[in-house]
Amino acid sequence: MNTIEFVNYLRRLDINLFMEGDRLRCNAPEGSLTPALKSEISDRKAEIISLLHQANIQTNTTAIAPISRTEDNTFLLSFAQQRLWFVNQLQPHSPSYNMPFGLQFSGQLNIAALESSLQLLINRHEIFRTNFITVDGKPLGAIAATRDFTLPVIDLRPLPASEQELEYQKLASIAAEYVFDLAQDPLLRTQLVQLTPTENVLLLTIHHIIFDAWSVNIFLKELATAYSAYVEHNTPNLPEIHLQYVDFAVWQRQWLQGEVLESQLAYWQQKLALMPALLELPSDRPRRAVQSFRGATQVFSIEQNISDALVSLSQQQGVTLFMLLLTAFKILLYRYTNQSDIVVGTPVANRQHSQIQEMIGFFVNNLVLRTDLSDNPTFLQLLQQVKKVVLEAYDHQNLPFEKLVEALHPQRNLSYTPLFQIDFALEHEPVSIVTLKDLTINISDAGVNHTAKFDLSLSLQKTEQGLTGAFEYSTDLFDATTITRMVQHWQTLLAGIVANPEQKLSNLPILSAIEQHKLLVEWNQTQQDYPHNLCIHQLFEAQVEQTPDAVAVIFENEQLTYRELNAKANQLAHYLQTLGVKPETLVGICVERSLEMIVGLLGILKAGGAYVPLDPTYPLERLAFMLEDSAVPVVLTQQRLVDRLLKHEAQVVCLDTQWEAISEYSETNIADAVNAQNLAYVIYTSGSTGKPKGVTIEHRSLVNYITTVSIEYGINKCDRNACARSADRILQFSSISFDVSAEEIYTSLTSGATLVLRTDSMLDSVNIFLQKCRNWKLTVLVLPTAYWHELTVLLAQEKFILPTTLRLVIIGTEKALTERLETWLEYVGQRVRLVNNYGPTEATIGVRNCKQERFKPQTSQN
Repeated sequence: MNTIEFVNYLRRLDINLFMEGDRLRCNAPEGSLTPALKSEISDRKAEIISLLHQANIQTNTTAIAPISRTEDNTFLLSFAQQRLWFVNQLQPHSPSYNMPFGLQFSGQLNIAALESSLQLLINRHEIFRTNFITVDGKPLGAIAATRDFTLPVIDLRPLPASEQELEYQKLASIAAEYVFDLAQDPLLRTQLVQLTPTENVLLLTIHHIIFDAWSVNIFLKELATAYSAYVEHNTPNLPEIHLQYVDFAVWQRQWLQGEVLESQLAYWQQKLALMPALLELPSDRPRRAVQSFRGATQVFSIEQNISDALVSLSQQQGVTLFMLLLTAFKILLYRYTNQSDIVVGTPVANRQHSQIQEMIGFFVNNLVLRTDLSDNPTFLQLLQQVKKVVLEAYDHQNLPFEKLVEALHPQRNLSYTPLFQIDFALEHEPVSIVTLKDLTINISDAGVNHTAKFDLSLSLQKTEQGLTGAFEYSTDLFDATTITRMVQHWQTLLAGIVANPEQKLSNLPILSAIEQHKLLVEWNQTQQDYPHNLCIHQLFEAQVEQTPDAVAVIFENEQLTYRELNAKANQLAHYLQTLGVKPETLVGICVERSLEMIVGLLGILKAGGAYVPLDPTYPLERLAFMLEDSAVPVVLTQQRLVDRLLKHEAQVVCLDTQWEAISEYSETNIADAVNAQNLAYVIYTSGSTGKPKGVTIEHRSLVNYITTVSIEYGINKCDRNACARSADRILQFSSISFDVSAEEIYTSLTSGATLVLRTDSMLDSVNIFLQKCRNWKLTVLVLPTAYWHELTVLLAQEKFILPTTLRLVIIGTEKALTERLETWLEYVGQRVRLVNNYGPTEATIGVRNCKQERFKPQTSQN
């Protein structure tokens, strides 16, 4: 039971709680105040004080009175009902706001008496005869004068036990997911399922717009009273109803205006000023543009000793168990999101007014609880902050959530709920068993409602066996395995809090022992043998020894074998050494994509130098800046590009017109000219965040990266015995002024693959690009993400076909768009592996990649 129910229960025992100044006092008959009740009062002390304070305010509130009825018996909705009506307009086919539950009857059930009892409750409570219609675009409640009721009965008794259970679960699920038409359907649906001569279950599905959790006990109590009377052929003796829900709805709108409204609004506007719009938990899938409200639930329990310790800690700190568990949950969210401004919603019964405590209807309100977790406080420090937030919120709970949203008018987004996306609730064990003559009634869950109102909801319940709970989560965002891990983290966190509540938030544990071992040990066992003492060109030379006659590089109608490429690069290297090139010497290279480009890169490296790529398509000013900033003593280029190299003092070497002289030099490898700690290249950043800067990369870093990605991408390593057909054929797409070009070039030339240089004409159209890829029988493409986006769109629109030889596409420079990934999976599937790579230039090309297998597309459901 919640706090209001608990206080009312005490009153029925003649135990009266009251305030004397700031102190909570109690008058009770001798012997009535048991140790268990004393403990419960202590546990709920802060909430009871807030409740009594609210009660004092309510004594100055206008009483609710019966309203005059209109001829058509239509009325305005309460604020809470109006919110659900609006949600229903957005999602008319969603069962998200169904309240399914079951009443299990054990014993001899009189079906006629049960049917009469349900008819009585429908006659007695107008809310069960209410529908919600639209007049001039506005919702109204329409109350039917009468509503005849017949109890549907389904007999499963003839079925074998196994079939019976399956059929029952099917019926319960169908009932739970029934989609109500608010304007036409009875919003209370029932179905009696007969299992054995003494076991029956009444399945109930009630739309939340007419019912709430508080109403369940009222409903059950009245049903039991009526049933007991009808079984004995007596008239039920139920208290007369003076007020109906519609009376409250009209009163609420009249009362909540003027100073009352302004005082409530002023508090919330101040507390929620500049609040973050979204608490973004790490998810398994990107957020959809429009929520589907599809969901699932995972239940769990907290060990009895931890549960008891949490209750004891809450009592020691003078807070309620709700406050303590809410604090813990906010810490979990903080640790997941790294956001310090944590906003969570919580439902409150909203029945402080004594006149509505025995009324069936929808009264629940949502409170927005905002907490600042910055500066890494201890758990106990944060607990006191949360206590203050909760008590203040209770004191201002009369403002309907709908009015708060209206006043704050946050930017509306159909992909998430306004103000909060995470919900938290603590319930005390409800009255679940009613014993009658020859019959016992148990309340149970009925069916599985595969919906979620929020991104994530945590509901906990205090039972005699300890705390139990359930995570309800959006399946648009999360997988079951993710929530299973979250449950484990939650349980670990609670145990850590109990063990040492004075720990700072960052020190509280959330990882299990298995996860810690995996993170600290298993995932750190990434060491692999790699040639850490070799340079990148030495790996190329080793490959030349293995596959000298394999084709190393192709450009248009020209090609070089590994032997030929190595010989030309050696000739250039020997020549460059005569110009003074040695380890750490920077050598510019400004050539168009060609065989000469690859010869130039390898020649610089073999001479011991580090190359500085200068894309000839760059603006003259940028080329001049890079030449001046790097102060290269030598520049390799082509005669037709000499005029683009301004403001420099470097010696110019034209690889085309001067090659005859260069070719006179030795074709042999140069020994010991450079080591792994020397520079391999200097690449200038784009300057998008300021002045471009040259990033220096050593051979050992480049070798480390190329060795790693060659394994990761499954680049086929060819040797003397390998068939040429097994070698990969890799497209060289990027400008050499982008570091991804190093990945394209060296993964190919150190593995025996064939490097195919892109031509400008390939980019005339996607169709031409794909045709060239087919002609060259490419197996690996490394593409800019933007170009891949374009290609993916046309795959769908023009039904283009990828080369049958293609096995791997690597994209980079930016994140792939979700909709393009979904299109790719639809038209390409798993046939071609897709990897999204990312890394700053300073980190040697890439630092992380996301594989296609990790992307899970949205599934459409009707």
